Amino acid sequence: MPRYKLTVEYDGRPFCGWQRQANGPSVQAVIERAIKAFTGEVVTIGGAGRTDTGVHATGQACHADLSKSWPTKTIMGAMNFHCQPDPVVILDVEEMHEGFDARFSAIRRSYRYRIHNRLPPLTHQLGLAWHVKPELDAAAMHGAAQEFVGHHDFTTFRHSRCQAKSPEKTLEEFSVYREGEFVIAECSSRSFLHNQVRSMVGTLRLVGEGKWGAGDITSALQARDRKACGPVAPADGLYLTRVDYRPPEMDIELLNEWRERKAAMEAEVEGEA
Repeated sequence: MPRYKLTVEYDGRPFCGWQRQANGPSVQAVIERAIKAFTGEVVTIGGAGRTDTGVHATGQACHADLSKSWPTKTIMGAMNFHCQPDPVVILDVEEMHEGFDARFSAIRRSYRYRIHNRLPPLTHQLGLAWHVKPELDAAAMHGAAQEFVGHHDFTTFRHSRCQAKSPEKTLEEFSVYREGEFVIAECSSRSFLHNQVRSMVGTLRLVGEGKWGAGDITSALQARDRKACGPVAPADGLYLTRVDYRPPEMDIELLNEWRERKAAMEAEVEGEA
């Protein structure tokens, strides 16, 4: 059964998030509906990350197992036809090696947050960026953002209902810069806690407005207390932009190791019977 990796772009505004839910439309459900319309198969896809309500993506990844091989261009064209009229687009399709998993094979996820920093209300960017009126000091925000880089306990910067087993994460990079009226924040890590990026960006806004300094970011991290976090940025400006994966040979090696452990356990059970 061939496994395909789909690179996905979507506007998160109409959706209750990536994951299929009973309380509203989801990106996962749109893609699974398109697969069924194209192949006649009921397939459950696996995503690289579960973006929240209103969060967007320009480089989300997922995998789907189909019962037969198809040309990747055929899959992409058919999927994009059947995803309509929902704002979900398949940017690329790749047939993958054995052992690939969109979630567990990922080694890095990258996010971008867009702040539209101007006085007038938003029109074209409404729902696609966070509107912040006071002028922000992007350089100060970038400097303070470096306090987040490295391995930390991010208890302060995660949702109170976050289901991750540990609050510790290693942030690989965090940059903040200005592009005209926009202040852009970009960060990468193997994985993120629930609301971590929005919590960090919302707190950095305080730095951009001159209300906090880099030392206040350090103190908030060390507090390990959700109450020490600044205001959480809205979902509007957040985009999952890229997912990077480990080499295929590593996936295959790990799969073979799992098969060996499974065979050993089954043999042990048979010996006890």
